[in-house]
Amino acid sequence: MKNDAEDDLNRQDLLSSARVAIAGLGLMGGSLAMALRGRCAALLGVDTDPQIVSIACAKGVVDSASVDPAEIFPQADLVILAAPVQAILGLLREMDHLHPGDAVVFDLGSTKSLVMTAMASLSERFDPLGGHPICGKEKASLAYADPGLYQGATFVLCTLPRTSARACELVQQLVGAVGAHTIWLDALTHDRWIASTSHLPYLLANALVQAMPVEAALLIGPGFRSSSRLAGSFTPMMLDVLQTNRDFVLEAVQSFRNELDRLENHLRQGDRLGLKEFLIHSTCQRALLLHEQPRRSGPVEREG
Repeated sequence: MKNDAEDDLNRQDLLSSARVAIAGLGLMGGSLAMALRGRCAALLGVDTDPQIVSIACAKGVVDSASVDPAEIFPQADLVILAAPVQAILGLLREMDHLHPGDAVVFDLGSTKSLVMTAMASLSERFDPLGGHPICGKEKASLAYADPGLYQGATFVLCTLPRTSARACELVQQLVGAVGAHTIWLDALTHDRWIASTSHLPYLLANALVQAMPVEAALLIGPGFRSSSRLAGSFTPMMLDVLQTNRDFVLEAVQSFRNELDRLENHLRQGDRLGLKEFLIHSTCQRALLLHEQPRRSGPVEREG
């Protein structure tokens, strides 16, 4: 049962009084800033691209911005790192020098284990919390930012033993403000699961594009377009993801290879029944994973 202090904390509107700095004004950071307009005391931005900084200020995406985090971070009591994972790790290493005061430090990185380890090394004056919104587009720039991007999305949150109840409440209010819903996971579980649901599909999309004969492009339809969409993702970001989650990605690749081998064996052996059972099971499994009603495929044929 929660004590009175925790109940009082949950009733406080922490977000409206927060000065929020977002490092990385691309798709995720820019969309987050747009969704937070009017919901916090100030919105500040950091980006390595001076043109993005100018556009963000001119369009009112943030109240002020700079290419230098040392100019922006000291003004914030909530610092959000919305950059590729290696850039997040670099900012965490420099946080003591970039922010002289106290702050909640939150990230949107696509992998969590290395990030949470780095957060554990932050000075005690920082209150760290990890996050990963399960949403996005294959286009990564501010030009594609959308204030509705987070609507209905799952937002994974990861804590450390030192993470305060106040930081958790502030971030939960932020997640609710942008229309997402939270799920609390440890970093390893997140990285294991996301390797199968996100990182493996990205690799498969790339392999599919590489396997496509150029002359067959005349017959490309919606199936190929939807299946290969992720191959258009921002390469530097995905390189960071694959390198920082390599072991779990390799496990997911092996699991997929096993299933692909089963399919290939059914085809090579002309095993119509085995192939049909495999496909029907896949239809039902997809419906289960996506909470959909499977289409009826008819009875499985029996030999004899």
